[in-house]
Amino acid sequence: MIKDLQQFQFVLKNRKDLNCVFSFIALLLLCQKGQAQFVNQGDLKVSNNTLLSIYMDYDNTTTGNFINDGQVHAFKNYNNDGVVSYNEKNSGTTSFAGEQEQVITGSQIADFQNIVFNNLASLIPFQLKTTISIGKNSDFKYGIVNAADYNGKVIFKENATHSEASDQSFVDGKVQKKGTNEFQFPVGDEYFFRPSFQAGAANGDIYTAQYFHKNSADLHSHLSKDETILQINDQEYWEVKQEKGADKIVLSLSLNNDTTPSQFFAETSKVKVAIVRWDEVLGKWVNDKGVLSEPVTGEAYSRLLTGAVGGYGIFTTALVKAEFEDHELIVYNAVSPNGDGINDTFHIKGIDRYPDNSLEIYNRWGVKVYEAKSYNESDVMFAGYSDGRATINRGEKLPTGTYFYILKYNNTQRVVEKSGYLYINNQ
Repeated sequence: MIKDLQQFQFVLKNRKDLNCVFSFIALLLLCQKGQAQFVNQGDLKVSNNTLLSIYMDYDNTTTGNFINDGQVHAFKNYNNDGVVSYNEKNSGTTSFAGEQEQVITGSQIADFQNIVFNNLASLIPFQLKTTISIGKNSDFKYGIVNAADYNGKVIFKENATHSEASDQSFVDGKVQKKGTNEFQFPVGDEYFFRPSFQAGAANGDIYTAQYFHKNSADLHSHLSKDETILQINDQEYWEVKQEKGADKIVLSLSLNNDTTPSQFFAETSKVKVAIVRWDEVLGKWVNDKGVLSEPVTGEAYSRLLTGAVGGYGIFTTALVKAEFEDHELIVYNAVSPNGDGINDTFHIKGIDRYPDNSLEIYNRWGVKVYEAKSYNESDVMFAGYSDGRATINRGEKLPTGTYFYILKYNNTQRVVEKSGYLYINNQ
């Protein structure tokens, strides 16, 4: 542990992998009630290929300008009242990895390029009492980030991602995503990681999501609901807000046996599982429909429920009455466009009888990859490539995986909506 300023300066000057630049810096080690602090009151830049380890509470004051283009390891508490930033041309990483609880505070947003959460002191070692932003990646190795108790928030910028989120490490609280990129919200509650999936529909869209392992009836009575809704999940719910934008989204909610009641995994010819949303204007729960996936392996959840939702707010799952099934249509929900003449296109047998139709296909993140009017069995057919009118460029070969489709057609009596999963093997 660094015990005084002289030792700290010696470490910086003598490590071969250090190239720490001080343009104007005032570093003070203060003892307050026996607690040493590393205080930055000026300009501090950690250059590329540089390692800085902070073994005491760090305080970036109102005049502090901390630029991290290297590697910073924070082993105790972290406070920012000034500027924390990075150079996008480099790859700065801040790692929170202590042996005791770490409190992250500050009156200003700390802007990290990469961040690593890896604290083995307890299951919930991180107390986030401020807002932080991530420009590139957040690595959830170990330790739950408790933001819910302090109204903290984690912001992921336009191209930001995350890795390794699990029941052992996620954000318990608000997560915000900017931009159009596909995104899994790394949210959970207590000791359960329960992500939601979605993508922004336009540049500048901003969404915030949070998961609650609680009964949504505590917010809105389950007795006030659409007549199609039979039973509402009383164990969990998500809140999804559209902070900026105007488009609707395709939303996927994760289900798991640890939190989701067992009856919400079983469907029959008369009862289906659907996404339901509290509609503030109508004052009741509405059926936003959706399709339940096959069992998922290798993830912290066992199923996904996907649907094109009609608004924002409080969401959960429910058992609903099955809709009318048009058995004159047969959907062949597998596409392998390899030119062998078998399943080369997405075939909907019988759709030619209903030319007044539209088809949309989304990946599991909610990104639209294909759309068409007057889909048929001859010349307007999906062959595993984007059509170019969606968010993925024309001619781009779509990766192998499971996709979600929404088919709407007029059967001369009414408009029927049919949705389901489609598997593409594009190898």
